[in-house]
Amino acid sequence: MQIDFHDETNSIVHDQIDMIERLITFAGTEEKVASEAEISINFVDNNEIQIINRNYRQIDKPTDVISFALLERGEGEVEIIGEELPVVLGDIVISVDKIKEQAEEYQHSFQRELGFLVLHGFLHLIGYDHMNEEDEKKMFTRQEEILDAFGLPRQ
Repeated sequence: MQIDFHDETNSIVHDQIDMIERLITFAGTEEKVASEAEISINFVDNNEIQIINRNYRQIDKPTDVISFALLERGEGEVEIIGEELPVVLGDIVISVDKIKEQAEEYQHSFQRELGFLVLHGFLHLIGYDHMNEEDEKKMFTRQEEILDAFGLPRQ
């Protein structure tokens, strides 16, 4: 899987990027996502994610992760016909400030919270959601299964 990283905070280190690449590759294999699929992961601060959250979700406060899936067809959009194109799943935006806050709040490591949010965003890109109780249970159960199997269990 091709992952394009952008870190506006300059705080995500090489070992964390390596863990993310391994986690997304593992999750992609588990979920049978094409190995040539592409995503971007963007790390920002609370101020930037609040602007994004306000502009795209009309919620004027910082959040931890936002996903923009490119494979969802909106009303009136038509399917692209033609040559096989690389599968671009979409973009994930994560607040590094929220990773730190939530790691402390949930009393686990920065690494665990980082993995949790990256995987959460990835699952949204491939079609999981939590808009109702049944979908939420399905998504969060799958998320924990993947994190446990990868070696980032809740402690």
